[in-house]
Formats: sequence, structure tokens, C-alpha cells
Amino acid sequence: MNPAHRCFLLLALSACLAGCDTQPSLSGESVGPESSPESSPESSSESNPESSSPSSSGAETRRLFVASAELDEISGLQASRTRPDTWYLHNDDGPAKVFVMDASGRDLGAFLIEGAANRDWEDISALEHDGRSLLVLADTGDNFSQWDEISLYFTPEPQPDKQGHFSGSQSLYHQINLRYPDGARDCESVAIDPVGGQILFLTKRDKPPRLYRIDIETALSADTAELELLGEAHRFRPPTANDLQKFGVRDGQWVSQPTGMDISPDGRWAAVISYRSLYLFEKAQDQDWADALAGEPIELEGPPSLKEEAVGFSRDGDFILVTTEGLPAPLYRWPMEQIVP
Repeated sequence: MNPAHRCFLLLALSACLAGCDTQPSLSGESVGPESSPESSPESSSESNPESSSPSSSGAETRRLFVASAELDEISGLQASRTRPDTWYLHNDDGPAKVFVMDASGRDLGAFLIEGAANRDWEDISALEHDGRSLLVLADTGDNFSQWDEISLYFTPEPQPDKQGHFSGSQSLYHQINLRYPDGARDCESVAIDPVGGQILFLTKRDKPPRLYRIDIETALSADTAELELLGEAHRFRPPTANDLQKFGVRDGQWVSQPTGMDISPDGRWAAVISYRSLYLFEKAQDQDWADALAGEPIELEGPPSLKEEAVGFSRDGDFILVTTEGLPAPLYRWPMEQIVP
């Protein structure tokens, strides 16, 4: 096996064979709760108890779930730039609402964005601008390539109340409507490049996926703009016969297509999630992201869920968090020191 292709295979836990309700764990560290996948996440809205069992690598495995029962179609995940152990999430349709949790999945509330609409939100990211941290909601989903424009919504990171709970609404700081230079696309992966000062878009239904960009200053000053095509990304491993059997006819064809993306705080790594695998692409200082995505990635096969669409680096870049569509949504965590010793 290529040493850059590190597959994190599922371990069938003896507890599962004995009939307990826990999910199989992964090699490395995953996070998901002591309760069964069928149990209600509402029961853990105040706390999310942990249980431990050995993973196939010998690391401790903790099983946690996202506690909020409203998050049934999670498609974006972003660590706060201003507060430790604070993460923002959203559904891919419904109200223009951002949810907040900690890294264990504990519910910290939610807030609405005034003046925004959620046609098909597919990712969330954050950037610094004029001394403040802004959240960026990407309304970029387009399964049938029918929309002439997509939108980015910018809103300041909110402050919680004295109990650390988020509520109410946030004003819209800025909105930009964007066009592709080569026609409508479906895009679920949008990330801020903190070093290059740009916003990257990686499409889903193009084979191979296409990479686009806009610089942050234009995105925050213009009302409309056209994205720049940087190139194609050929390094996502095609689906196998086993993938098609596991994921079914509808989703199997998209099993290796990007469904979420984040860039590490130091601008060195891009984490791209698909239904089957988590990919990490390393960028050298003299490279652009088109070249970096043409390089050999580290591939982590898994998690065991079938609809991973949200990935994010922690605020300090020490670990990656992944979650999924569906209720309750499990959390999976990869420490970077285990991926890149």
C-alpha cells in the first residue's frame, strides 16, 4: 500500500458482537456518546457522557454525538476564531440559523442571521477582517446546476450570555453573489485560505472536481463577482465495487467527491471530506492550492457513517473534527499528531 494512503479501517468491536448498541470505532481517535445511535440526542442536551474502548491502533476511543435534535442535515462545521472549544454548525436548508456546540457535541444554543436565506447552505468558514472575526456561510449547493448565482453571507462572530449560551439574531455584515466562469456548479466545499487571503471553492459533481477562488478583499467589498477557475483536482480515489454496494446506487457514484473542506490555521493543510474518506493535502510555501491538490494526499478511509458533509480544524490546528447528516449525528476526531507524526 502507498504509504501516503493510510486507510483507517473499521474495527468490529467485541461489544457490538455481544449485542451492545455502540458503533464500530475507527483506528485513531473518534468521538461519538455512550448512548446508542438510536437514542435521542435531546437526552444529552445538557451533557454528553463519554465511554472508552480501545481502537485498532490502541488509542482511546470516545463516542459522542451532536446533542441538538434540530441538526438533522449538518453540512458545515467551523471552529470559533475567538473562543476556545466553540464550534459553529448549520443544516443545509431551513432557517438561516447557525448552531453552536463544544467539541464533545454539547448544545450551546443557536442564532439567526438577519437578512440571509438558506437555499442550500453547504459550508461555513471564518476569517479576520478589520479587527473582527467574521463567519462565512456558503449558499453554494446546486444539485441540478440550475442557479445562475451562488451567495456568501458574512456575519460577525456573536458573543454568548454569561452562561456561555448563544441565542437571538446577528445582523448581516455583507453578502456577495457569485457566478462561475463556466456555468452553474454544485459546490459543497468552501474554505478560507488564511495565508493566501482567498476563499476557495471545490465542486462536488464535476469529475474531476474543479477548484475556484476569489480574493477576500473583493468578496467583502463587491456585491457581485465572477469566480476564477484554478484547475481540476484529480487525486480523489474513484469508487470501487464495494463502495457502490455499501453506499447504494444513488450515493455510490459520489462517494469520493468532496462534500466539505477546511484549511488549517497555518495554511499548510487542506482537509477535504467525502462520503467515504477524509483527505489531507499538504501545501508547500512555494505552491498554490491548485498544485497542492495535484499532490498525493493522505487518505483516511472512514468514518463508518454514510453522509459525512462537515469537516473542520480546531482553533489551534491540533485536531480535525468531522460530523454527518442524520440524527443523532456522531462526531469523529483525528489528532493531527496521529495523522502526521
